[in-house]
Amino acid sequence: MTASEFRALAEFRYQIRIFLNGSEEAARNVDLEPQQYQLLLAVRGLPAGREPSILELAERMQLRHHSVVELVDRLERRQLLRRERSQIDRRQVILYLTPRGEKILTRLARQRIAELRTAAPTLVHALAAVIRSTQANRRSRR
Repeated sequence: MTASEFRALAEFRYQIRIFLNGSEEAARNVDLEPQQYQLLLAVRGLPAGREPSILELAERMQLRHHSVVELVDRLERRQLLRRERSQIDRRQVILYLTPRGEKILTRLARQRIAELRTAAPTLVHALAAVIRSTQANRRSRR
């Protein structure tokens, strides 16, 4: 790898971390841990046709099953999330946002989308630089 590839990749990661740190701070400002916000967002933002089961959310969040169960337990105690047995497979638990959870998530998501509108050009520029540098390196190796 070239120095420009490393620089481009490091810059892209830096820009992502700025955005993610803002998300983490916004979550803490409403008394949520960052992973709790991520779980609420994952439940609400699943692709159409996917059910918000523990297994699905563990995959989406790249966490172990027991870690998601613990997050769900905490969110359920705070009445932000509720569990129901699946009508299709009674062994499976499906998660739903409560009205309170929906309200908090909507407020946070609006803030994050507004921030993303501002950060998007920088993120896109950093990603484009990564792609350009790797393409240039690939062409020079031929």
